[in-house]
Amino acid sequence: MRRALATLLLGVVALAVPAWALEVNQASAAELDGLRGVGPGLSTPMLQERAKAPFRDWADLMARIKGIGPGNAARFSAQGLRVNGQAYERPAPPASAPH
Repeated sequence: MRRALATLLLGVVALAVPAWALEVNQASAAELDGLRGVGPGLSTPMLQERAKAPFRDWADLMARIKGIGPGNAARFSAQGLRVNGQAYERPAPPASAPH
């Protein structure tokens, strides 16, 4: 029973984590285009901006590439896209002010 539970748990974890990572600062146009939701309209500006300077972090990527906001960043990261080895993490919502 424990072995079956451990196997099931490992399977769930494997589904939640991409099997590979794609580093935006090293990826080719074809590799970027292979991500669902990325085509030449996004990969071309990504490569052009990367040629000027590597992306420092997700905030830098989103600031420099029109069309990549928090939603797309989360989707691309879930598919394995990384910026300097880092997955995208949505910022925590601001704490509400006490009344």
